[in-house]
Amino acid sequence: MNIVMTGASRGIGLVAARGLLARPGVRLIAGVRDAPPPVGATALPLDLASLASVRAFAAAALAAVPDGGIDALVLNAGGQRPDVAQRSADGHELSFASNHLGPWLLLRLLLPHMAPGGRIVITSSGTHDPAERTGVPPPRHANARWLADPAQDPGLDASPTTAGMRAYSASKLCNLLTARQAALRPELVARGVRVLAYDPGLTPGTGLVRAQIWSVRVLLWPLLPLLVPFGRTMNRLADAGGALAALATEAPLPDGAVYAALRKARITWPAPSTLAQDDGVMQALWADSAALCGEAP
Repeated sequence: MNIVMTGASRGIGLVAARGLLARPGVRLIAGVRDAPPPVGATALPLDLASLASVRAFAAAALAAVPDGGIDALVLNAGGQRPDVAQRSADGHELSFASNHLGPWLLLRLLLPHMAPGGRIVITSSGTHDPAERTGVPPPRHANARWLADPAQDPGLDASPTTAGMRAYSASKLCNLLTARQAALRPELVARGVRVLAYDPGLTPGTGLVRAQIWSVRVLLWPLLPLLVPFGRTMNRLADAGGALAALATEAPLPDGAVYAALRKARITWPAPSTLAQDDGVMQALWADSAALCGEAP
């Protein structure tokens, strides 16, 4: 089984990667930036905030995949930042670039090479849905051009912290919309490839907040493991990573399901948010993402 994966060096992705490598016959190709992948993986350089790096990784990954194609593509990326001031190598807001635009381009480049019956899993988040009441400001829209350049957004939050957190939840909405659109691609449907967005819940012990402000990194985040038994959407790192590995390989998938959410260490299949189910928003995001990446619509 040939698996291409991002985010395999930390947190949920590292746990999932180790679980995948423990399966017989798995060859894992991992994109890495500043931390090594688990032993046994083939490491290739990748910076999801650089479209040129994504293209180079895609070419290298395809060269490393034996005949038969990619059996599983795991796009596991996520980072929160304290504001929307930082820019990617291509000039886009950094959370949007690394959480959505880079993974979107990688998906676009690799989807023609998916093996029949393969799986694509994109890590999303329950923060995309206002009904989840996660404490993170939910997205107001999935306008790719505004998310790439927040100065163009007429509703941009005045508080830099709120704007930064909303940029994260909006990028996770984009992940879910991308999964929905990809699931409809004729070339994937014809080959029986399933596409899923996965919400691991709030999972302490990941690198999610490594770019956040000091109070979040040092005071709040270390205390969260104590709350896992009491949080409705909280999960242990081992459970969240294990579920990601299972969804990419052998977990039973209900017909037509695109969104999986881990709740109390159990994979559930809730409906996405109202905005995530809007086909017009979904199609516009795909087209605008293509334009921002220099791809044909």
